[in-house]
Amino acid sequence: MQNYTGKTLEEALQAAAADKNVAVEDLTYFVKEDKKGLLGEDDTFVSIDAYCLDDVKEFLFDYLGNFFMGIDCDLEAAIEEKNGGFIVNLNADNNAVLIGRMGKTLAALNTVVRGAVNAEFKKRIDVLVDVNHYKDDRYRKIIAMAKRTAKQVQRSHVDAELDPMPNDERKVIHKALSDWHNIHTESYGEGLGRHVCIKYVPNEEKKEPAESAPEE
Repeated sequence: MQNYTGKTLEEALQAAAADKNVAVEDLTYFVKEDKKGLLGEDDTFVSIDAYCLDDVKEFLFDYLGNFFMGIDCDLEAAIEEKNGGFIVNLNADNNAVLIGRMGKTLAALNTVVRGAVNAEFKKRIDVLVDVNHYKDDRYRKIIAMAKRTAKQVQRSHVDAELDPMPNDERKVIHKALSDWHNIHTESYGEGLGRHVCIKYVPNEEKKEPAESAPEE
């Protein structure tokens, strides 16, 4: 993030917006210092750190470029902005290595990249790193699996716990089953063991899908 100053918050924001060629409303900012002068307006001072979505996109390109240059891996990266977050699609000479067994290498890469972005911009920003649209196929498979399991829960009234999976895949299941009759989904566990439980609920107890604890 870049730092901007002014005699007032509005002045500092205007300076940031002009520098980034965006509207003030498109900025996210943090006030670092707000000094109220004792000698009137000439002694006031406001300092902010500010960024816009283009700054996040630029950071992602630079971070991933440096990361893969460090491991001598050539790849192409396409970054799409979606609902205030970003989808990063990578394509390399050996995509299977980037994905790893059962997607574990890709999941680890997502953790590293999200951590770097959130640390840089001091805010949780939705970032999904994909490899040659692997996640699209993965989402279709886990949705189909979750629906089969939900049908079994509807018939048996016995809750079912799914295998551990990353946050983005759990969210896909929550959304896919959110309007199912007599079905409620909830996440349990910590870290790599966090998983979705598909529960049977009577009609009067139908609830929204939920995460039972803060995301890892």
